[in-house]
Order: sequence, then C-alpha cells, then structure tokens
Amino acid sequence: MEYLKKYNEWLENDEIDEETKEELRKIKEDDDEIKDSFYKDLEFGTAGLRGIVGAGTNRMNKYTVGKATQGLANYIIKNNGQNRGVAIAYDSRNMSEEFSKLACLILNANGIKTYRFESLRPTPELSFTVRELNCISGIVITASHNPPKYNGYKVYWEDGAQISFPVDEEITKEVNAIGSYSEIKQISEKEAIEAGLYNIIGKEIDDKYIEYLKSISLNPEIIKRQANNIKIVYTPLHGTGNKLATRILDELGFSNVYVVKKQADPDGRFPTVAYPNPEDPASFELALKLAKKVDADIVIANDPDADRIGLHVKDNKTGKYILFNGNMIGLTVADYLINQKREKGLLENNTALIKTIVSSNMTDRICEKNGVKLFEVLTGFKNIAAKIKEFEKNNTYKCIMGFEESYGCLVGDKVRDKDGIAALMLLSEAATYYKNQGLTLWDNMLKMYETYGYYKENQVSIVLEGADGAQKIKDMMEKVRNNPPKQVGEYKVLKFRDYLNGTITDYEKEKTYNEDLPKSNVLYFDLEDDFWCCMRPSGTEPKIKFYMGVKGNSLEDANNLVERLTEGMNKLMN
Repeated sequence: MEYLKKYNEWLENDEIDEETKEELRKIKEDDDEIKDSFYKDLEFGTAGLRGIVGAGTNRMNKYTVGKATQGLANYIIKNNGQNRGVAIAYDSRNMSEEFSKLACLILNANGIKTYRFESLRPTPELSFTVRELNCISGIVITASHNPPKYNGYKVYWEDGAQISFPVDEEITKEVNAIGSYSEIKQISEKEAIEAGLYNIIGKEIDDKYIEYLKSISLNPEIIKRQANNIKIVYTPLHGTGNKLATRILDELGFSNVYVVKKQADPDGRFPTVAYPNPEDPASFELALKLAKKVDADIVIANDPDADRIGLHVKDNKTGKYILFNGNMIGLTVADYLINQKREKGLLENNTALIKTIVSSNMTDRICEKNGVKLFEVLTGFKNIAAKIKEFEKNNTYKCIMGFEESYGCLVGDKVRDKDGIAALMLLSEAATYYKNQGLTLWDNMLKMYETYGYYKENQVSIVLEGADGAQKIKDMMEKVRNNPPKQVGEYKVLKFRDYLNGTITDYEKEKTYNEDLPKSNVLYFDLEDDFWCCMRPSGTEPKIKFYMGVKGNSLEDANNLVERLTEGMNKLMN
C-alpha cells in the first residue's frame, strides 16, 4: 500500500530528523493513523496549507511548511520580488511561532527580505501590512477557527489578498516541483540579520492599522456622548484579537469594555472551548455569563486569528441575548455603513457592495433601495478581494464592504481579507448609534426585516475526516451532480447550476446550456418563491457544507420555512 511505503520511506530518509522518526515509530501499530498521515501529500491549495500538526506527508510539520516556503521563494525570485520582501504573522496555535520563524529563514536563505511580527497578530493586520510595506507577498501561520490539533499556512500576494488564479496555480506548481527536502535552503537567524534580510516589525504597524480603523468610523462624536452608557463584553477565544480589539475600543472612547479573563490570554490548547469558532454558540458560554453579570448591550467574539466575528445582542424587551448569524452580522454592518454614508452625503454614485453566492438575498434589497451596485462572487474572501482589484484596474467602483455568511466582513479596500477587528469596531459603533435613539441592534434588525423582507438562511456542515471522509464527500457531490433533483423537499427547482462543469439546467424551459461560471466544486439550486440552496465541500476543513435561504411573511414564518427547506436538503443526502 502506497501510504505504508511513504511511511517507511520517512523512517529511512536521512533528510528526516530523529525526533520526527521517533514520533512515527510510536504509531507503527496504528494503521489508521499511518494511513491518514501518509495517504496523500498535504495539498497546497485555497491559499496554502491546512492540516493536523504532526509527522507525515499529510500533516503540518517543518517539512511540509519548508517545502511550501521554498516553492513560494522560487516563485518570488522568478518574479523579481525578493527585494520587496514578505510580511509574516502568526497566531496562538501550537507551532505557529516556530513555523513562522522557519518560513522567515527559508526565505532569507533564498535572498528574500522578511518582515516578521515580534509577536502574534491578527490575520487582517497581515493583509494590511503587505500593502503598507509594499511587499510582494505575505504569510500568516493560522488554522483560523479549526480545532486545536490543526494549524495552517496562508499565502497572500502583493494586493494584500489571499493568492488566487493564476498566482495560486503557479505557486502550487513550484511547490510540487520540489522533489526532495534537501532542496529547502537554510540559513541561521544570525546570518539572516547580519545580511539585512530578517526584519522585526510591531508597534509601528499596529499604530498605522489603528489609524486606518479610526478613519472608517462614522460617528465618533456619538461614541463620546454615549461612552458611559453602553457595555461591551469581548472574548478573543484565546487568540490574537485582544490587544488590538481593546485598543481600538479604548481609543474611540468606549469606557465599559469587559474582556472574558479566562479567554483573554493566547493559548493554542483553547482550554475553555471545544471548538474556537464564533459560529458555534457554545463558544459564547463564558462571555454570556459575564454579559448577564454586567448587563452588557452586546457580546462579541473573534476567532483565534481575529478574521471572523460572532455577536450576541441583548433584547431589552425580554432581557435575553439573541445570537446573530453571519448573515445578520454582515447585513447589520452593510445597513449601518450605507445609511450613515447616505445621511452624511458620503455615499458615492459608484459605491459597490460584494457578497458571496451563499449570503443573504436581503443584501440585494438593501442595495436596490440605496442605489448601491451589488456584485456576487464565489465563497471565499479571495474572490471578494479579486473583485476589488478589478474595480481598481478598471477605475469603476469603490467597495464599501464585502461579506460572506461565514461570519466575515471586509470594510473599504485597505484590508483584503476578513477583518474581525474592523467589524468589531463598527458593530460597537452601530450599537452605540442606535442606543442613542433608544434602540438595540436587535430592534434595528427587526426594522430591516420590516423594510426589506423576512429573509432567513441556514447552513449545515457534516464533518468527514481522513481518507474515507474525503471519499464520502466526493461521492455525495457526484451523486447530486449526476442526478440533480427537480424538487428539494416540497419546493420546485427552477434552475440548477453546476459551477464545476459550467452548466445551467433550466427546468422550466427543459434545457441545459453552458455558461461562463467561475469554476468551483459548487452545486446551486434556484427554487420557487425566491428560495435557494447550495452544496459544496469546504476548502479549508474536512467538511461538506449545505446552505439554504428563504423569504417569509413574518419572522416566525421564515423560521418555519427554512426548517422545512433544511429537512428537504437532509432528505436529498440520505
């Protein structure tokens, strides 16, 4: 079997150190573990690497990170970018600091300058830094919101966005072309510093990032007026967010910010949560306990690299805290930004908003009413960033924000990835603005439903780990692709879009035709009554994801409808 062959090759390879070999010897009787560690090479895709930390070709370790970095170095040199340098950040996960230094020194050994943060920093600040320092590339060592056993390696290009076509494919070719770990160049930290290649950055970039955040604030005077009246509970979930989140809130004038003490310090074990993900309601347990104690208005969480954001809002009528999903968060920020800019005469005629295809259709109504051009892209912020780059190139639109349902927002165009710190700031500001009017963020959400329609969305993920799980995900996608249903639950399918094959089937006209769709393993169903559903494998986790959206006549009606559509999707997969 191929995986056993690779396992034994690592044990016999002189390029593999003794510590790694000892780790491999400990699993010699565990065939399942050997298989999962070696059944494939950890793929350099989406924007880099993500996997379980450990020994093996399908694991995050110094060999897989080294190979990825050498491939990136080779590509940078071919594009004469070595003097522009690479910015490098890392989060609180196990081995993040070590992998970040390893990446630095491999790049330095190739004659490429690096700018490494002195300590852990959020992913959005890394995106900002690439542009601020005019770097050719950027790297952040993070596995975002994955469980503790994971880590990752995300690569950014000169526009501050995660690498996308064709750069991603070209870098991947360079990584795959490395046939031996002996091709990975090495240099000592002392040699790299003396050569002027290894540079440490920190406070000076923090200061510029904070100034940028202040520049997108729209109502600083209301914050000062209401500073003592609004209470915010915040948790970084043992990640990178605490330092900058509390700093921006403090400098804007918020005086009642309560940080969850047990989750304030960085810790790659994530000891107080099973899953450090603000999408998971369980991650808010300690924060909600504190919120009830201090009578907080809003409760905010960032994931470990602070690109995602979660939110609970107090309902003054019931005293309960209401969980906002990713769509509700994005819609709240969009509505606040657009309306405030319009009222202040700052909403330009060429303003655009970008959302992903699985995000709420309420966005369409908000943009229609306010004269904002809406663009839809595939899931992933690299696609949002690519659209912003297109605007710049053609000198057409100005992006006011981009968002996706998976708890990510981007504001303006300085940061080209999800920015949980900017979202935290604007949600806090919006909560203050509405409190000044005697309202909560939940009250405003209800007004949005009344104005634009009772839209409701849901997302279901099935985790399928390992080689068997990967095959099951593939089989599930192929089953539906080859036999697309004409009905999902009780709802008729009007059109079926297969983004991988570039085809659209129109059931009303009974024809299938080719369309210039962006290529991705996504299946999308347009249903009757402005309903929709979609399925795709995750690009970063061992999951298959199902999305669905409805529009009801009331909040209760919308909730019932989305439950029924979810049941229909579940039956489709059984």
